[in-house]
Amino acid sequence: MTRPVRAHIDLSALTFNLSQACRAAPDSRVMAVIKADGYGHGMLSVAGALEAADGFAVASLEEGVSLREAGVEKPVLLLEGVFSRDELETAVHHNFELVVHQAAQLGWLQALDRSLAAGTPGQPGLSVWLKVNTGMNRLGFPLDEALAAWDRLAAISQVSARRWMSHFACADEPQHLANAEQERLFRELCAQREAPCSLANSAALLSRPSSHFDWVRPGIMLYGASPMAAGQAAPVELHPAMTLRSELIAVRQCRQGDAVGYGQTWVCPEDMPVGVVAAGYGDGYPRHAPSGTPVRVNGEPAPLIGRVSMDTLCVDLRKQPRASVGDPVVLWGQGLPVETVAEAAGTISYALLCGVTSRVPRVNSI
Repeated sequence: MTRPVRAHIDLSALTFNLSQACRAAPDSRVMAVIKADGYGHGMLSVAGALEAADGFAVASLEEGVSLREAGVEKPVLLLEGVFSRDELETAVHHNFELVVHQAAQLGWLQALDRSLAAGTPGQPGLSVWLKVNTGMNRLGFPLDEALAAWDRLAAISQVSARRWMSHFACADEPQHLANAEQERLFRELCAQREAPCSLANSAALLSRPSSHFDWVRPGIMLYGASPMAAGQAAPVELHPAMTLRSELIAVRQCRQGDAVGYGQTWVCPEDMPVGVVAAGYGDGYPRHAPSGTPVRVNGEPAPLIGRVSMDTLCVDLRKQPRASVGDPVVLWGQGLPVETVAEAAGTISYALLCGVTSRVPRVNSI
């Protein structure tokens, strides 16, 4: 008998959400972002469910190698590029596409070019995405250095395909003035060296068609969570791919004035039943979630009370006086959007999904 907490992964939801991305950007190719173990859903299972995508984007060489070893032959893009000259050779071996966002990476490519004979039979050319900073101020060449970097890249014989890339800072707020400015800067730059371009993440894909360009890069929307700012629903229907479920493992009849949980921060306002759920921050549920954070027991609301423990949390059962041990609990997913829980806990859906720990079994269904 194991603890009842499970992350149920609906693979058909992933497929549906991908179809929504394709429908929203019908003239663009789709690079599905499956980094961070498929946003906590299990990267290999996610890749299988998203087989209709044109390629996959990951964060590290190790993630890419896992896909190749599992038989994935589609384009695999390393979103942060490589972190050393040695990694570059492995990336070439596995035919990964690379983001280049800083000068050292260009230098490694030039060194590779010198060490390999151009046009060696069976040696595939590299596809490289040159990332530019249009306002995110995170990764990417400054705009006044971008063309020089592009021309350096164009002189590398091992690079057979070049593409432009940038990233929105405020796409989850469609009316934010930064979106139009970033798109303008990106468009003007790309016009000076014509090549395939990519700018739109999930939020821009759904709210800013002018930013779709040749490739879109959906991430969080594929997993069924709204990519828009807190309190804003996605403009299209999305299906939650993960439902975090557990059970009541105890029901206590508490008296008025009884305190619940560590620090005794929540006090029963009346005689009442309190449910104990087998899930806590050791499973990835946010410890900082306040009392009142929504939880569902038997499909009905039963808000969190008291502090979240490592292995358990407590819920208010006053509206379910007949609830008993073994009754089902949904912490987020079907019937309770993860972004709703995230907003209550002062975080984002990305953090909750990626934070489900390895001790929670993933159960896939189609």
